[in-house]
Amino acid sequence: MIRRERILVLGLTRLAERIIHETEARAGACGSVVAVVDDLSPGGKSATDPPLLGPIARLSEIVDVVRPQRIVVALAERRGSTPIQALFESCLVRGILIEEASEWLERLTGQLALESLNPTSIVYSGKFPPSPLHQAIARAASWLVAATGLACSLPLFAAIAIAIKLESDGPVLFVQPRVGVNGRPFNLMKFRTMRATVAPHSEWAADNAARVTRVGKWLRALRLDELPQFVNILRGEMNLIGPRPHPVSNLELFTLVSRNLNETTGTSVGYYRLRSMVRPGLTGWAQVRYRYANNLEEEIEKLRYDLYYVKHASVWLDLRILADTCRVLFSGGLSDGVRTERPAVASVPTVVARRFRAPRKLNPTRAA
Repeated sequence: MIRRERILVLGLTRLAERIIHETEARAGACGSVVAVVDDLSPGGKSATDPPLLGPIARLSEIVDVVRPQRIVVALAERRGSTPIQALFESCLVRGILIEEASEWLERLTGQLALESLNPTSIVYSGKFPPSPLHQAIARAASWLVAATGLACSLPLFAAIAIAIKLESDGPVLFVQPRVGVNGRPFNLMKFRTMRATVAPHSEWAADNAARVTRVGKWLRALRLDELPQFVNILRGEMNLIGPRPHPVSNLELFTLVSRNLNETTGTSVGYYRLRSMVRPGLTGWAQVRYRYANNLEEEIEKLRYDLYYVKHASVWLDLRILADTCRVLFSGGLSDGVRTERPAVASVPTVVARRFRAPRKLNPTRAA
């Protein structure tokens, strides 16, 4: 649980900007960033941004003025070592909490901070790959739910198949190659919700709104088009909960774009290898937090949630995702994927990092 508190950010980086944005987006519910400390030269003034109070060498003086309850360290690796001695003498011994920026963001947003992720932090986190015990429990639970669901929904399968055939020509099932666990492709099955086409077409759902049939709109709205994936689960290709499987045709593009996201360390990280450590799911953390994505920028936002799930996968997180899925489904909040407006993030707008300007000198009145 994150309590409301005064936060001092150490470092003026993209990661620091993201912390400021996420804190402001929650209207102070988790606290407020009262100042930033960095060796960069401050410039300009802004009435709404936290002030840049000075170099790291003045940390003790700034802490005396600002009186923070927490210090979030967001220094870039290329800027040199973290001032451990100053943090110990000026902050830790005074009872001020000190936390690494990416860990703070994970708890605050339910996302992984891709800007600072690097091979070292991944290897030594102890979170990758997920626990074998959890994977065994998730597999057993998924098989049981899929077997029960398939047996109970066979009459519904027949009714849906008849409705699809009566409205339009084409197969009842839509089968598409998707990327599975460890990058292995498999054929994902859905009830067909669009009119068939032989012409090249986009993979984004919003680009295919004109092809969705009347029956298909109902199936999508109620998520009934996903029912055939019980068969994928029984085959061992999917679990009930996990990252949604991406089309094989988009894998190369997603992989190329995601490898170049790290702007803090400049390290190229194979994020998609991390994503495929677990079986894809019928529903997942990204689906209940962000839902449909219709361009690369939105896919990257979902990737942040997917990697958070891979890192923190547990029975309790699975139960939370399942509860959130039921809540959103029965409240009618699930999107059909064909809308052109931006999808809603759960209580938080999509982050757009921005460079804030700060006053040139230490201003005790404003800092306090």
